[in-house]
Amino acid sequence: MKTSTGLKVVIIGCGKVGATLTEQLSDEGHDITIIDTDSSKVQELANLYDVMGVIGNGASLEAQNDAGVKDADVLIAVTGSDELNLLCCIIAKQFGRCAAIARVRTPDYSKESNYLREKLGLALVINPDLEAAKQTARILYLPTALEVNSFAHGQAELIKIKLPDDTMLDGMPIRKLGMDITNDILICAVERDNTITIPSGNFELKKGDIISFAATRKAAKQFLTKIGFKTKAVKNTLIIGGGRSAYYLAGELIRRGIDVTIVESDRARCERLSTLLPKAVILNGDGISQDFLKEAGIEDFDSVVPLTGIDEENIMLTLYAKQVSSAKVITKINRIGFTNVINNLNLGSVIYPKYITSEAIIAYVRAKKASKGSNIETLYHLFDNRVEAIEFSVSGMPQIIGKPLKELSLKDNLLISFISHDGEVKIPTGQDMIQEGDNVMIVTTHKGLMDIKDILK
Repeated sequence: MKTSTGLKVVIIGCGKVGATLTEQLSDEGHDITIIDTDSSKVQELANLYDVMGVIGNGASLEAQNDAGVKDADVLIAVTGSDELNLLCCIIAKQFGRCAAIARVRTPDYSKESNYLREKLGLALVINPDLEAAKQTARILYLPTALEVNSFAHGQAELIKIKLPDDTMLDGMPIRKLGMDITNDILICAVERDNTITIPSGNFELKKGDIISFAATRKAAKQFLTKIGFKTKAVKNTLIIGGGRSAYYLAGELIRRGIDVTIVESDRARCERLSTLLPKAVILNGDGISQDFLKEAGIEDFDSVVPLTGIDEENIMLTLYAKQVSSAKVITKINRIGFTNVINNLNLGSVIYPKYITSEAIIAYVRAKKASKGSNIETLYHLFDNRVEAIEFSVSGMPQIIGKPLKELSLKDNLLISFISHDGEVKIPTGQDMIQEGDNVMIVTTHKGLMDIKDILK
């Protein structure tokens, strides 16, 4: 339900990301206007989410004027063209006083994102392929994880795993973890039989549970080792497909000391990749041919990442890789429908670049609406958007600062998962206090928290 307190947001581009942003920002009470040259897309989203629609070129003064950019708080350009997105933002900045956000995916522009942001006065420049590559690399560094989300500038992580049938945690109340195993991790959310629980200390874990826990990287590895998981990073990766996503991922993995082999069918692209990635092995061949993949040694790789650009091919390649090898496989899915079907395929780790883009933008919009006493640093949606993990930086909040956590009247289904103080991450107890300037991560099933004080009842 919309409220008068929402921001005025203009979204240019009604593709997958534009539709996701329209849905989520509209649900959070913002006044949304969409712009696209495709009248059917504009009409569909306008009717579906009760938002204003403008048919036209988002970089034209006429379209921006019709959309009310002059009075807008935020403009978000997420068309399929980097150049058009940047031009939309430049015009909007001349036209009004809005914060401008551009999606930019081309490697040349991405390298210059800080320069573009500074010189063009942009609030955010987001590259979904690069961010997806970073997320994929984090998982391959801890391959037993289904997901690894990073907080506190990489000092803390939220890690998702599935408890196997032979787990020592089966039947164990969470409070016993601290007594028998470690106090340095906090289980923040549990999925069982498609139901999400933000657990208390009395909650009993069971085999087959999918859990997300917060910890430093060191503590996470120690915990996983103690409960019987392998924690060593993969040594090599086979990437199937040589597009932009493969380029970004290969770069991330090579920097982490992981050997990379890329299979690409286009010979000219192979030659280009050989120049761009001299430390990678580039194979020219059909990545969806079982015979070629066997020749490439798919059965012997520690990890396989299909990046063909076609979701169906990526899914089939994942299932094939899991059948013929023991490799860690990560599947990139561009379309965001059919999540229930995808979950039932037991693909393991799945990356959705569209969600990565929308999460960064929603975090910025919420922070812009929030009070000056707190700011959203990081936002992730977990468990098919049923859980939010939000990192706040905190200042000037007398309701919260300097009080033991056990004295705070917190909302139900909400956990304070870590406190970062002077660069040191701590899993909090009831005795700990949030101090001025701390970063705090919240995990909750509540949607739309704008401000740190929203954690209170």
